[in-house]
Amino acid sequence: MAGMKLHDLELSGNCYKVRLFCSLLGLPIKIEPVDFLAGAHKKGPLSDKNPFCEIPIFEDGNVTLRDSQAILVYLARKYGGEDWLPLDPAPMAEVISWLMVAENEIARGPNDARLHDKFGYQLDVDLARKKSERILGLLESHLKNNAWLALDRPTIADIACMPYVALSHEGGVPLEPYPAIRAWIARIKSLPGFVSMPAL
Repeated sequence: MAGMKLHDLELSGNCYKVRLFCSLLGLPIKIEPVDFLAGAHKKGPLSDKNPFCEIPIFEDGNVTLRDSQAILVYLARKYGGEDWLPLDPAPMAEVISWLMVAENEIARGPNDARLHDKFGYQLDVDLARKKSERILGLLESHLKNNAWLALDRPTIADIACMPYVALSHEGGVPLEPYPAIRAWIARIKSLPGFVSMPAL
C-alpha cells in the first residue's frame, strides 16, 4: 500500500469521495494539494498523468487513475472486499447504476448549481436547479423505503452520490424538503472512519 497518493482540491466533492472512502477503509493516502486556481491540473506534470486535465488524479504504486467513480471502483475491488462492490453481476450492476447517477444527474444538477454559485462558472443555473429538484425527488422517494442506495448496506453507491447532494445548499438548493435524504447523509456521517469536508 506504499505510495498511495491523491492529487487533491479540498473543496472538490469528487476529490472528497476518494479521501472519504480511503478513510472508511483505513487506507493511508498522501494528499498532494493542486493549485487549481493557477491551473496546475492543466499543465505538466499533472496533464501528463491525466490528459483530461481534471482532478482527482490517484496513484497507487504504478497505477494512475482519473475520475472519482473509477477510483472508488478500484479501491473497493482492491481493498474493500465484497461489502463495498460485490462481484456478483446483479448486485454489482445495482451499485454501478448509482455511480452513473453520480456522474450524470447529480453532476449536472446539484454539482453544476454549486459550480455556478460558489465558483462563478458560466452555466445555465436555472436548468441545473431544475435537474437538482428532479434527482433529489427521485433520491427522496428511494430513501424513504431504503436506508442505503443499494443492497441494504453502505456501498460505493453512497460514497459516490452523497457529497454533491450534501453540498446542494451551496448551489441554492436547500435540503429541508428532503428528510429522507438528510437522514441518509446522517447515516453516512456516522460510519466508522468518516471524515468531513468544508460546508458539509
